[in-house]
Amino acid sequence: MRYFVGKVSNFFIIKYAILCFLTCLLIYCKSNTMKNRNTALTSAEQQARSPQAVFEQLQAGNMRYVNGTPDRVDASALRSDTVNGQHPQAVVLSCIDSRVPVEMVFDQHIGDIFVARVAGNFENPDILGSMEYACAVAGSKLIVVLGHAGCGAIKAACDGVELGHITDLLASIQPAVDKVQAATQRTPTSQDADFVNATIVENVRLTMGRILEKSSILKDLHSAGTIDVVGGVYQLDSGEVTWLD
Repeated sequence: MRYFVGKVSNFFIIKYAILCFLTCLLIYCKSNTMKNRNTALTSAEQQARSPQAVFEQLQAGNMRYVNGTPDRVDASALRSDTVNGQHPQAVVLSCIDSRVPVEMVFDQHIGDIFVARVAGNFENPDILGSMEYACAVAGSKLIVVLGHAGCGAIKAACDGVELGHITDLLASIQPAVDKVQAATQRTPTSQDADFVNATIVENVRLTMGRILEKSSILKDLHSAGTIDVVGGVYQLDSGEVTWLD
């Protein structure tokens, strides 16, 4: 009996040791897939990248974020490297929602991207001016309009909320609500998840279009192929960005 117990104990010890070994091996392999970042984007690197190449960089970064394999970054080195200048490759227009950490979502770091945020991720004169600076002055190649699932601003617009300056803010989202209502013949309400999701997507699409309609500077850069405008919706549960066609 004592011999049998000893054999069983040894079996579990060996099994535990193997599991520990495999776990350590997995962590080691995972860490070795991460790139080390200790230098910021240079002007030459920024200018050498096409809008499509930048888009692919952000797509790849989002996949690293989703898979839990972000680049290893020396933040101190990046801070020092950007004291005298910056050369971000893209500008992202996002909602202010705290659950959408834009740089993390795309695995981007100091000096990589400009980020503009407003509840509901729509354009306004200040946002457009910021985008014009990013692209026409600082050399960014891509504009990203990033909506997200469960957007409170979209839900408020669907419910017709009126409260202080929020009323004026929601007026900028109303065109998306109206368009979805006309297409679906459904009554806008935050309780209708399908309606809300459709409005989130439509708001991104309309914002993308208005950016080029309202800014002749960005429209000319886009027509010349110098920049591109893309849109996506961030999924809160998975962390993945669903890109619009």
